[in-house]
Amino acid sequence: MVQRKVLLNPGPATTTDTVKMAQVVPDICPREKEFAAIMREVEEGLLRIVHADPEEYAAVLFCGSGTINMDICLNSLLPENGKALIINNGAYSSRGAEICQYYGLPFINLKLPVDRQPDLDLIEDTLKKNPDIALVYTTHHETGTGLLNPIRQIGALVHRYHGVFVVDTTSTYAMRPIHMTEDEIDFCMASAQKGIMAMTGLSFIIGKKSVIEASAEYPKRSYYCNLFMQYEYARAHGEMHFTPPVQVIYAARQALKEYFEEGELNKWERHRRVYCAIREGLEELGFRIFIPKGQEAELVAAALYPDDPNWNFEKIHDACYERGFTIYPGKVEKAGMFRICALGAIDQEDIKAFFTVFQEALKENHVTVPVVY
Repeated sequence: MVQRKVLLNPGPATTTDTVKMAQVVPDICPREKEFAAIMREVEEGLLRIVHADPEEYAAVLFCGSGTINMDICLNSLLPENGKALIINNGAYSSRGAEICQYYGLPFINLKLPVDRQPDLDLIEDTLKKNPDIALVYTTHHETGTGLLNPIRQIGALVHRYHGVFVVDTTSTYAMRPIHMTEDEIDFCMASAQKGIMAMTGLSFIIGKKSVIEASAEYPKRSYYCNLFMQYEYARAHGEMHFTPPVQVIYAARQALKEYFEEGELNKWERHRRVYCAIREGLEELGFRIFIPKGQEAELVAAALYPDDPNWNFEKIHDACYERGFTIYPGKVEKAGMFRICALGAIDQEDIKAFFTVFQEALKENHVTVPVVY
């Protein structure tokens, strides 16, 4: 029904027509009981995806992009005399450190190499030497590079030293299987345009009710971005405190239906085979992948720019875009790279079609194949 574009960027993701069309609904006031029931349905589905017990965990919805979740968790969940530890090995964990700076929060910015998984002994040593660390923040999947962080092992360390573990799962939620208790996660987060393959504008935090309720006594650092305020209002009224993205929530409800129809493991297997097709296609053309096998999330392949005077990412991007495919630049300082991602409602056939277009773009721009370094 709508011209299909294959988005190989790290979000928003390619969506189904049924999700797009779910937004076309009669106008409704979001304070109606009918809409509150839809909100509850969405919240319940979001909890199910990460196997979160609704007696212990809550899904709290916000209007905004994924970064609003980071802001909310860091400013809302740090007690007055506590310190945050940011495990920083990529562009998105760096953003967490920047949020702490903007709020003037006490934090440790544990900067680590961006091309490998973190040193667990170093993390434990930092926790041991800083007993005032109350919150530990990390990114599950650094989409700037494709790196996967070992959250289960990190979470076990955090809990050994009595901290709250907050994980940015924006680029793994509803793609890689996640289990809140087994993965030692207290809070995770995502936005609708990524794993559930819905629309931009709705984000959500899933976290322990006991910690959210305790945070009512923490310093209030933001009005709009306060987790307890939104949680408490939703619990009392079944609504978001402020105006929600109404049509986007209808799309999210449809996307959740399609998620459960496909199934957790089937969906993950589809993303994996798409990723394998991407990585194999790039390697056949001679591209080097920034993150080695075994340390990647199997969702994003970041390929280094070749040493070819004819290589021009913008020209390659534009040639692919004109033919219906979107690729995206990388996010590592001083390292030229581009990313091809396995998110969204796509499968192997889309990747095969992409590489036909990509090779045409390389040929048109006189880039040597196999590419040279």
